[in-house]
Amino acid sequence: MNWKAILAPYSQAVEELKVKLKGIRAQFEHESSHSPIEFITGRVKPIPSILEKAESRRIPLDRIEEELQDIAGVRVVCQFVDDIYTIVKMIRSREDLSIIEEKDYVTEKKESGYRSFHMIIEYPVETIHGVKKVVAEIQIRTLAMNFWATNEHSLNYKYKGRIPSEIKERLQRAAEAAFKLDEEMSSIKNEVQEAQRIFHRK
Repeated sequence: MNWKAILAPYSQAVEELKVKLKGIRAQFEHESSHSPIEFITGRVKPIPSILEKAESRRIPLDRIEEELQDIAGVRVVCQFVDDIYTIVKMIRSREDLSIIEEKDYVTEKKESGYRSFHMIIEYPVETIHGVKKVVAEIQIRTLAMNFWATNEHSLNYKYKGRIPSEIKERLQRAAEAAFKLDEEMSSIKNEVQEAQRIFHRK
């Protein structure tokens, strides 16, 4: 398989989506209102991870592009929980992509404690052979959710998906603590934003 040729449009999609989302962030900041976007990251799944996931899901190699929805991934991290839904609304209203599926793990958290909003989108990439529609995943979460998920991901990697029950319980408690932090911060959101506006004016 020519992985370079297969993954090139995915890399392009990630880069373009990052630029567009950073553009939204800059517009908010320019208008001196609160930006719902704290930062944006993106990546194309490494080939070993693609193969591992395909194997575990019994996906034949010639079906990878149809079956795997997260080869291209963009993550949008926000300060507050309601910022997540502001971004979701914005993405829904865009005309340069179409939404295939949405998964709200913010209100309906996963059993592990994981919280995030996932949008599976189809994004048209202009290639020298014409337009290729690339499927990508956009994850939207708060700083606290991101901190938790990053650590959980590392532990899953270390224990090959079989995290010991004692650590699992601690992770679940940490997930609740992270969500409590988000709730508390949301309750003083107006104060925080007012402080940020004063700071930016300086």
